[in-house]
Amino acid sequence: MTAGPRIAIDAMGGDVGPAAMVAGMARVRRKDPDLSFHLYGDEALIAPEIARHSGVAAATTIHHAADAIEGHEKPSQAIRRARTTSMGMAINAVKEGHADAAMSAGNTGALMAMAKLALRTMPGIDRPALAALLPSLGDQDLVMLDLGANTECDAQNLVQFAVMGAAYARTVLGVDQPRVKLLNIGTEELKGTDELKEAAAMLREATYLPFRFNGFTEGDQLSRGEIDVVVTDGFSGNIALKTAEGTARFVTDLLRRAFTSSLRSKAGFALSKPALHMLKVHLDPNNHNGAVFLGLNGLVVKSHGSANPTGIANAIQVAARMVRNDITRKIGDDLDEFRAHAFAGDAI
Repeated sequence: MTAGPRIAIDAMGGDVGPAAMVAGMARVRRKDPDLSFHLYGDEALIAPEIARHSGVAAATTIHHAADAIEGHEKPSQAIRRARTTSMGMAINAVKEGHADAAMSAGNTGALMAMAKLALRTMPGIDRPALAALLPSLGDQDLVMLDLGANTECDAQNLVQFAVMGAAYARTVLGVDQPRVKLLNIGTEELKGTDELKEAAAMLREATYLPFRFNGFTEGDQLSRGEIDVVVTDGFSGNIALKTAEGTARFVTDLLRRAFTSSLRSKAGFALSKPALHMLKVHLDPNNHNGAVFLGLNGLVVKSHGSANPTGIANAIQVAARMVRNDITRKIGDDLDEFRAHAFAGDAI
């Protein structure tokens, strides 16, 4: 095995299972040959896919798992079968130090429950959060969290999310001082819930942390390119994410219908094809794939269930980048700094 990041992969998760997983592994390893993989799932289904991608075979260890988590399973049911399932075994590989990060395209609730139970939360973190990259009009994507792991959050949770999200942005976006905002129903300081107001007050005082807190933002400003990290509770975050994804599909479908409505429109389509291709690439969720559970004593990445090999490769790249940049340590250092000032009375 190579000396690069070791990624444990649930081969049975997602809509297409081992075929997309192995193709994605092969694609990313062509760009990053130091990667190695521990692949968990039905060996009879995995082995033929590995044979189709000979370049990944030498870097992959197959671990047979006779069981897999179904998309409809409740987290409580999934936890009871964790040790025998491909998802649970991939997470356990991180816990036992056999892998540096785990990745699955399977059941999100089950993945979060298993990961939290096996890896536990970091000191100073009450709840882990699900973070992902969203496209924007700026020079780079933006980080948004929480996207569904916690439907209700207090002010302390939101502050912790801000610290974790900023560390993630420094890692994946390369921004030294990420611009952080809280999602709200208005930008005025008096608007929003008590939890949002309290969190904003704490973040305004935390000027010693490596990010810039810029107050509140509304949902229509998320894509403008003026924010690096958007912080919210999982209920609002999941709604915002699904709304953005639905809007992207709506615009794409509307353009397709408009360009096929007449001969003149079809001629316009031919002229506009390069620009439309750029739009399609920018909005394609596969190009932004790889949500991360932040706040655990180990790295776990969630892929879209419908991800194609390009999306799988991007999710693996996210995991490898976090390993190489030691994001868990960065989050821990920032939390220690925050707690030290809070204990001294400076942060609250």
